[in-house]
Amino acid sequence: MNIGLIIIGDEILSGKRQDKHLAKVIELLGARGLSLSWAKYLGDDRDQLTRELRSAFASGDLVFSCGGIGATPDDHTRQAAAAALDRPLALHPQAAEFIWQRVQQMAAEQGTTPDRDHPDTQRRMEMGVFPEGARIIPNPYNKIPGFSVGSVYFVPGFPVMAHPMIEWVLDEQYAALHRQVSTRERSMIVQGAMEASLTPLMERVEADFPGIKVFSLPSVDHPQWGRHIELGVKPAGAEVSSDRFESAYAALREGVVQFGAVISTEMVR
Repeated sequence: MNIGLIIIGDEILSGKRQDKHLAKVIELLGARGLSLSWAKYLGDDRDQLTRELRSAFASGDLVFSCGGIGATPDDHTRQAAAAALDRPLALHPQAAEFIWQRVQQMAAEQGTTPDRDHPDTQRRMEMGVFPEGARIIPNPYNKIPGFSVGSVYFVPGFPVMAHPMIEWVLDEQYAALHRQVSTRERSMIVQGAMEASLTPLMERVEADFPGIKVFSLPSVDHPQWGRHIELGVKPAGAEVSSDRFESAYAALREGVVQFGAVISTEMVR
């Protein structure tokens, strides 16, 4: 199952706020032996969101969408999700109860009396209006829930809320996907060779060791190694035995040595 991430917000694209989701989601997945397949940054544009979410729903991927589920005029994710699904929006009963609990909690903290009919309460209830048939994602931070439809999960843009909610989804809904965490990459710093010259070696290793992906990360101005290539292997999604993994790396390393390039250091992640 591919895993995708959608990060929504004009403030991210404009640089007013720095994204804190991508690195954290990669970390959360890695702790469970999983990896991110793709990621997208989108602005607060309802038409574009609708197109992208329609594609996400159709993909069958496990997708996390961060941001835009509030009730202010610049929040469009809930509406775009409904449009992408061709479903009406409706107040989710469980979401309404969670929001009312939050309103009561806030009133107790402020020493006031909670009122279900107050305009502020009604505006807060808008945050529980989801596409018909949606399921709830609990929010341990302030009770205002996220929602999901199929394998697409919508959480707030605030990292303090979003990240525990994503962990809940991974552990409560997708525990069967978890794998034992093991070596994910082995690589070497190669100097004295060009990517084009090493490409036949990379292709040969991938052909000889199904399930292995060879990666190449060139650099021209590294402060320690200068011009170099980080060359390595990692699993290509499926389970790969440790013997196959180590044999693939050994074959790649031997090919580099035979080519006559210099291996400055080796790394395991």
